Amino acid sequence: MIASTTLPTCFNFKLLNPQQVFSPPKPSTKNSPFPTKSHHFYHYNHLWTAIFKPKPCSIRKVLRKVNDDGGTLHEPAAVSVGEGTNSSSSTLGDNYVALFVRMLGLDHDALDREQAIVALWKYSLGGKKCIDAILQFQGCVNLTVNLLSSESSATCEAAAGLLRSISSINLYRGIVAESGAIEGITGLLNRPSLTSEVKEQSICTLWNLSVDEELRVKIALSDILPLLINSLDDDDIKVKEEAGGVLANLALSHCNHGIMVEAGAIPKLAKLLKTDLEEFKVIRKEARNALLELVKDQYYRILVIEEGLVPVPMVGSAAYKSFRPGLYSWPSMPDGTEIEQTSKGPSRFGASELLLGLNVGENAKIEEAKQNAIVGRTQQQFLARIGAIELDGKRESQFDTPTDNRLTILPWIDGVARLVLILELDDEVAISRAAESIADSSINEHMRISFKEAGAIKHLIRLLDHNSYAVRSAVTHALERLSISPLVYPVLEAEGILHPLVCTLKNSETSGSLMEKTLYILARILDPSKEMKSKFYNGPVNGSKTGIGAASIVDSSSDRPASIMDSRKELLDSAVITRLIEIMKTSPSNLQRKAASILEFMTVIEPSMETIIKEDMWSGLEAVFQQNALNMEADVEGQEPDKYALQLEEAALAVSAASRLLTKLLDSEQFYRKVDPTLFIKLLRKILKSAIPLQNKDWVAACLVKLSSLSSPYVDYENPISMEVTLYEAIPRLIEQIQSSFSPETQEAAALELNRIISEGVVDSTRAVASRGGIFPLVKLIEEGSDRAVEAALSILYNLSMDSENHSAIIAAGAVPALRKIVLSQRSDFTRALRLLRNLPV
Repeated sequence: MIASTTLPTCFNFKLLNPQQVFSPPKPSTKNSPFPTKSHHFYHYNHLWTAIFKPKPCSIRKVLRKVNDDGGTLHEPAAVSVGEGTNSSSSTLGDNYVALFVRMLGLDHDALDREQAIVALWKYSLGGKKCIDAILQFQGCVNLTVNLLSSESSATCEAAAGLLRSISSINLYRGIVAESGAIEGITGLLNRPSLTSEVKEQSICTLWNLSVDEELRVKIALSDILPLLINSLDDDDIKVKEEAGGVLANLALSHCNHGIMVEAGAIPKLAKLLKTDLEEFKVIRKEARNALLELVKDQYYRILVIEEGLVPVPMVGSAAYKSFRPGLYSWPSMPDGTEIEQTSKGPSRFGASELLLGLNVGENAKIEEAKQNAIVGRTQQQFLARIGAIELDGKRESQFDTPTDNRLTILPWIDGVARLVLILELDDEVAISRAAESIADSSINEHMRISFKEAGAIKHLIRLLDHNSYAVRSAVTHALERLSISPLVYPVLEAEGILHPLVCTLKNSETSGSLMEKTLYILARILDPSKEMKSKFYNGPVNGSKTGIGAASIVDSSSDRPASIMDSRKELLDSAVITRLIEIMKTSPSNLQRKAASILEFMTVIEPSMETIIKEDMWSGLEAVFQQNALNMEADVEGQEPDKYALQLEEAALAVSAASRLLTKLLDSEQFYRKVDPTLFIKLLRKILKSAIPLQNKDWVAACLVKLSSLSSPYVDYENPISMEVTLYEAIPRLIEQIQSSFSPETQEAAALELNRIISEGVVDSTRAVASRGGIFPLVKLIEEGSDRAVEAALSILYNLSMDSENHSAIIAAGAVPALRKIVLSQRSDFTRALRLLRNLPV
């Protein structure tokens, strides 16, 4: 009698020769050990009873199907022989392995094969020695894979279970894959109706195979990936867990990420992770593991965040010991908004001070975003107070390594609150990682508003003065991402962000990346277009003594706190202006544009511009207008087209901002006397002829017109400024309006203006219309436009037809049928159409 011993240790047997096992059966004789075909089922059932039927104790417990334990590798647990089981039965079972393997052959009927595969599956649960005994017979795995196509659920379950046992051994994992197990399981899972047991064993086999990196790629590229993702919606929780485990393993290979995302893995994994049910604990773990691998890619991280999840750094439970919540202060909203104190005195036991919602009036209405911020802050502070944050059943020491860059993923309410909580800690590494996570998570307006309501802004602005450069850089990055929201940057200015940013700007040792983020924040807050609008819309209204146009800066800023006005005055410091001019002279185009925009804002808040024009402003403007990307003579053949197009677009934006700034500065006579208008006219005329986008030429043309009107008469009859503005800005703009505008009124106005320009006889105006592709939209206009638009288009086309080089283009545009239709209809403008027809060679 052997107690509590695994089957492999008590089996002492001599295996049959594989050739004997797979040799054809001899004809049935009286003394033959093989029964006839008619007695197969009876005899094999008898063998099963003799081998595996328990003695006095219930051997069912020994041979029960062992479920997985939730680990990565799913090896079925070894079964034990209970007390009272005779070891001779074990030896008998070992000796009959070869017989059962032979019964898997195609020359046996389905019932025999089912009995055999069930017996082998149960036997394989004995451990590695049992599996080794089975794998001594070549072709066993192939026969097992063949049984996956059986119509019997019991056969499929046993075959998948045996493959699961075999694939749990590293040595045999490749044999299982090479035998076509992945393809067989794919076909099995494609069946319309399967029992949960069959799904469980099949997917667990894939779970074991996916441990191997090469097999991971093979599984991901097969048709089984969509089946695994759909299995996440299965009613059986075990099937969900196993499918999640396979996906978590597949996500370990970076090359599989794109396939998984395209197959729709992220939404379903996110849905499971956000489920609060206790029985979903294992599947939440597997879903989190899969998503943590996917968020390593910045593009897929955005998709995860859009599903309502936030990547949060794991900084170690020891870091939270520095958290000191205000236990006895009057409660306030997470963003710092104070709650009116309704009670006369302190409440009993201090409940009014500790529980936030109790002192809010019954009729008070709190926005949903604020409610979520309160809930998230309460939950995370509670975990921090009781020391249960970031435990997750693991030792604290595992999280206390400063170089540990691990993440976790939380639902956005908890994730936002956790990140804000980390900002209140003393650990520099933790603060930096939390600020970077805030920057990465601020992908949409919802997330930016959530961080604002959770109180992140005041902590981030406070940390701008931190001693650590890493903290300042990460915090500035977070604020730059948050400032994209039009609802956030007013709060930034109200919280006093301008002072630390101005200090950073004046510091000559500030790095390029930090300077870039600082300029982006300042340019969004100090937008001159918004400031001009506020001067009008916030100024006096009709009926007041002061007109709208006379609204002063005091009127438009009367509702701003004095601290904001004082911070804005810091911008007029000569060191700030000098720094911005230096950026315009030496920095890339994107920073030049931001610097020019901030300087333009200064001209708005300081109309006299005395402080600004004292500096060497024209040198910065000259540098912007002389960028290499604007040089038409430069060799662009060796450059990448996409890269060059991006450089040209950035340069065009910088030129447009600098042109606006120069136009504003020309209002000052003192500035105009200090600059050389001829130089700027030459530079701007060259830019006007360049290949920059048309919308960026508006301010260039306006600045040219203003320069020419202020300077002495410019004598250059071959290329006057007005003609160049017409040819390179006005005509292309009007053609674009005719071609792309959906408003008939806009098309009509553009056609009338274009007809006026051509009728005035501007040199090469007709050639400019033809070269810009204006013939086709004009022909379309005579077919669909209003009467006045048709009349103007006919006049323009008639002038174009005077040049025979345009005849082919006019005919190709379909003008002849349209003109004949006008002539035959005897419309009021048919004479113009007839004259145009006579000019064409038709």
